Amino acid sequence: MFSLFNKKKNHQPIVQFVDLEGNQLQVGNVVMSHRYDLGKCIIGQDDKGFYYESFETKKRVSWALMVDAATERQKVNKLDE
Repeated sequence: MFSLFNKKKNHQPIVQFVDLEGNQLQVGNVVMSHRYDLGKCIIGQDDKGFYYESFETKKRVSWALMVDAATERQKVNKLDE
């Protein structure tokens, strides 16, 4: 009767997956993190979503924690390697 309750919501991230300079990010990219003392990281993905894994400490941080509130971009810079 009311289709209002049967609609599926799209749970895509509101934030674009780009670095501070607007470069598109994807799994396998190497970036320099500006948060959580991660340093140089690689972008990975698992069943929970995207994450950054530090080369030095092996610490993993979710992409959602790296969003800059002012720009809605990731607090990383993509490295050319």
